[in-house]
Amino acid sequence: MTTETKPTATNTPLKQGGIAIIDYGSQYTQLIARRIREQNVYAEVFAHDADSDWINQHHPVGYILSGGPDSVYETEAPQLPRFILNSGLPVLGICYGMGLITQALGGVVAAAQHREYGRATVSHSTQSPLFDNLPHTIDVWMSHGDRIEEAPAGFITLAQSSNSPYAAIGDTTRQFYGVQFHPEVQHTPLGHAILRNFLFEICHCEPRWSAEAFIESSIQAIQEKVGQEKVLLALSGGVDSAVAGTLIHRAIGAQLMSIFVNTGFLRLNEPEQVLQVFREEQGMNLIYADATEAFFDELATVTEPEQKRKVIGKAFIDVFKQEAAKLHEIKFLAQGTIYPDVIESASGSKTAKVIKSHHNVGGLPEQLGFELLEPMRDLFKDEVRRIGAALGLPEHIIWRQPFPGPGLAIRCLGDLTWERIEKLRQADAIFREELRQADMLRDDTAQSFAVLLPVKAVGVMGDKRTYEEVIVLRAVQTDDFMTADWARLPYDLLAKASSRIVNEVSGVNRVVYDITSKPPGTIEWE
Repeated sequence: MTTETKPTATNTPLKQGGIAIIDYGSQYTQLIARRIREQNVYAEVFAHDADSDWINQHHPVGYILSGGPDSVYETEAPQLPRFILNSGLPVLGICYGMGLITQALGGVVAAAQHREYGRATVSHSTQSPLFDNLPHTIDVWMSHGDRIEEAPAGFITLAQSSNSPYAAIGDTTRQFYGVQFHPEVQHTPLGHAILRNFLFEICHCEPRWSAEAFIESSIQAIQEKVGQEKVLLALSGGVDSAVAGTLIHRAIGAQLMSIFVNTGFLRLNEPEQVLQVFREEQGMNLIYADATEAFFDELATVTEPEQKRKVIGKAFIDVFKQEAAKLHEIKFLAQGTIYPDVIESASGSKTAKVIKSHHNVGGLPEQLGFELLEPMRDLFKDEVRRIGAALGLPEHIIWRQPFPGPGLAIRCLGDLTWERIEKLRQADAIFREELRQADMLRDDTAQSFAVLLPVKAVGVMGDKRTYEEVIVLRAVQTDDFMTADWARLPYDLLAKASSRIVNEVSGVNRVVYDITSKPPGTIEWE
């Protein structure tokens, strides 16, 4: 998934001299960007068919071509834009990207007799800047069905495996490199060192991408964009909007007006907690808008997930417009949109398919009435937390688990009635309370919640037959929210949570635990 939508605060000087990643559909593409940014170099992902001017807007000093599900020799397979090879800049092709370089420069790519999926070992003997200071033999992660049969003229073999005579190739004169394996994944333990060599030994990047540099650059960009105008912040109480609000407040002070909307789909006691933290403790100018009835009316007959998100997005904007009209002369709407939101909404991409629309990306009506201000649009979740820490926010805000804008509405599958939402709200609170008491709400689970299914199951309670609804418990481990694995929670914890939910939540007689990773599933059910 890729994005090409322009951020409102571009931070262009900070982004200059980074890496442009060309996306060919790999599930690991976003990991490439994260691994590069971890080394304090800016990286951004672009669609393979994006215009050259758009890709080069921040003057990258190198390109990385991602992997992908296609075979480069297929008729309809995405190809390598010629301007990249003609740019004079270093290029690193990963898996499919390696095949693209090979084919474009006259080499031969063919289907492998023995596919490689999973762990493998490669060895390198030829001295090259890509493998500088690395052991002769390294463990890597392979995921390919094609292989290089003949390298292009000018290329030499840099590494090989038992099934890939060209596990890595390079033309050190033109600074073109290709690796058959995936250095961006954790299963390639020294992959970060390979990427580091490409960044600093080959591309000569400067490590300028840091929390402090981002804050300084963003404040300047916000001040230049906003001027003397007023900004209306959509404050949800989550880490994204909290960090966005703090950053904007530092830039423009009293020009920022914050609105907290109670949709009726918030977690147990959340409205009270948000008001306490942000109005009383943080001293923000916070307006409380209770729109519970309006949201339930709008969603009374809506059950389809994408429509549900779009209806909620429109309802948010309607509430903001009403509140903005009271405040007068509001020009900007600020949101805590982050990179995964944009990616999953496939915003701006010519080829990417929508996974799900986010209320603050794909669900917005065309006529906002505001100009958007999204200072964290380019950040991953872990980067947002680092920005929050650098801004001095307390840990209980920085490490608050993510909660989607549509809230419990997308965790209550089927009809959205007040009775069903309350049922879900109570079950969710019980699950999170048990996790909190077990000290598993931070490092052990990145996101955890309950889901109410629109199905009923037969049970027995008090010697009587019951026919009631089913609760799903969901807890995942992830550091980037682009991929995630289900959390291996202790059986005793799950048993206690299940027992409490069935006994304390009226109308529920069965609890199950979701053990699906992302991909193929998403973290949320809708």
